[in-house]
Amino acid sequence: MKNLSLKLEDEIFQETESILGKLHTNRNRYINEALEFYNKLQKRRLLAKQLAKESHLVADDSLSVLKEFEALEDADKAI
Repeated sequence: MKNLSLKLEDEIFQETESILGKLHTNRNRYINEALEFYNKLQKRRLLAKQLAKESHLVADDSLSVLKEFEALEDADKAI
């Protein structure tokens, strides 16, 4: 486990202390859970951004393939 020195804004600290009192949990556990949650959120955002980027890269190719399939379907219907 790593030690960490952390500076919090006064409002965030006060709000956190208030919540900790109501949850009856210690500050260390609360901050670890908060960071774990935030890390998961950021990973999802990064993944969504990467997927959007890759989707944009293949969009033209996808449309081209779709048009080819439509042309094949049209040719089959004509027979």
